[in-house]
Amino acid sequence: MPPRHAERLLRRAATGLLDVLLPPLCLTCDRPVGAPGQFCSACFQRVSFITAPCCVRCGAPFVHIAFSGADGLCPHCRAHPPQFDRARAAFRYDAMAKRLILPFKHGDRTELALPLARFMARAGGELLQAADLLVPVPLHRSRLLARRYNQAALLAFALGRLAGRPVLVDALLRRRATAMLGDLGAAERAVEMADAIALRPSRAGRIAGQRVLLIDDVLTSGATANACASALRAGGASGVDVLALARVPDPRVQ
Repeated sequence: MPPRHAERLLRRAATGLLDVLLPPLCLTCDRPVGAPGQFCSACFQRVSFITAPCCVRCGAPFVHIAFSGADGLCPHCRAHPPQFDRARAAFRYDAMAKRLILPFKHGDRTELALPLARFMARAGGELLQAADLLVPVPLHRSRLLARRYNQAALLAFALGRLAGRPVLVDALLRRRATAMLGDLGAAERAVEMADAIALRPSRAGRIAGQRVLLIDDVLTSGATANACASALRAGGASGVDVLALARVPDPRVQ
């Protein structure tokens, strides 16, 4: 038997034994599933995947295509164009999405990065195809020390592996520790993020002329994405798209 064929058989046997000893579990409820990184059928039906119709710019889902104009834009993007070109996300950020994201973000469930990135890759395939490199939204050093990892960076590395794209993990930096944005309104978020993000000078040469895909876990008002996109454009990026795991739906287009 050829060595490579024997190696494949051994891998399959080892995988089968591992599945018997440690069966793959649902991403949210821990019920047994057919393969790692999947939802059980009950949880899958409760996940709010974002599908068309949605704003062609920010990716906000529409209840009906009538909420978009002839240009496919939501009213907010038409009145206040974002700094980025396009944004997409895999899920609506609802109670079910929180059960998936919060353990990954705050509970040390870093092994979820790859299965979550697969959902992002399906939602943002066009953006990944167009990207020259991936850049995660940065954490301030104080928050990084407290959390011990940047969840956006883990997603970026997983996506880079899936799509064959390079990741520039330290392209952006937070100049100051910003307040937790979850309790702030859209206008307050924009004020809080003003001048909070900068391009690291040593990375400017890697950004110039490149189409950058910014990676984040949750897209809310777009204030953080706008601040990052503005810094990347100032550094010479030819374009900036955004890919998030989930987004908070805009009530103005619901």
